[in-house]
Amino acid sequence: MVGRLVSVLAAAAVGTAGAAVPAAGGTAAPAAAEARAEIRAEIRAQVGAGGRARGRAAAEPVPAVMAALGDSITAGFNACGWYAACPARSWSTGDAAGVRSHYLRLLALDPALRGHNLNFAVPGATSAGLAAQAARAVAARAGYVTVLIGAQDACSRRQARMTPVATYRARITRAFALLATTGTKIFAASVPDLWRLWRIGRDNMVARSFWAIGHICPAMLADAASDARADRLRRARVRARVRAYNAAMAEVCAAYGPGCRYDGGAVFDYPFTLDHVSAWDFFHPDDQGQRALAEVTYAAGFRWDAAVAPAPQAARRR
Repeated sequence: MVGRLVSVLAAAAVGTAGAAVPAAGGTAAPAAAEARAEIRAEIRAQVGAGGRARGRAAAEPVPAVMAALGDSITAGFNACGWYAACPARSWSTGDAAGVRSHYLRLLALDPALRGHNLNFAVPGATSAGLAAQAARAVAARAGYVTVLIGAQDACSRRQARMTPVATYRARITRAFALLATTGTKIFAASVPDLWRLWRIGRDNMVARSFWAIGHICPAMLADAASDARADRLRRARVRARVRAYNAAMAEVCAAYGPGCRYDGGAVFDYPFTLDHVSAWDFFHPDDQGQRALAEVTYAAGFRWDAAVAPAPQAARRR
């Protein structure tokens, strides 16, 4: 069954890789829709066979191990150090009390999770690196992972070099196929609104200076003070690409079935301010930004219940 599931997910990735992205309100190609329906059937059959199927409203057992996958946002880059990762303040697996991460909230439900918070996120990672991170999570037997990936796919040096949506979708599909082999629960976050970052920082001379000197997300943030038509169109195209990435993530998450929760655009829609970003680069979330990410994503995720948490020894006897 697992082998069949992986082959179906891979087929779906191939089937959509060369297709044009449907317009908003449109429909996917029939072959892709059929593949997604088959994915859902296969995953649900696998979960049901193991007796782990649950309705969306049912409480989930607290995992024995959790892991974070993604890029510099999830790695906590610049959240507590000068141009360095700070996993302790990650919205996902961080253990800094002020952030109130997913890990700390789950730890409050089941102390057996203590110390089993793994962060495989890599600063600078694009969707190309997600499958390798997923493989590490599978090897670590993570029962729950968070995924936030795509900002770097859009933040290319030139807008024309952004990752194509079909490629992004195929990469996410491959990573999810790996996680499906162990029935891992997935929380999939939307990519933040990079256009909003430009809008709130364009009038801040310090922010513009950091963006220009550091070549930070040039596809969106280059020539930040410019109101020229070409620059407005460039930013609009980058924003549209981020929206398309989020639509692809939602699609792949839905195909995974009840074991995946997409945030419904909660991160993209969050009205962050400059108080939520690091004063060292005006791009990455600071501790307040990480806390906000933890709040909105946890609220959009699974409902966990300590009462149904597996016994600590049984959960780790593998």
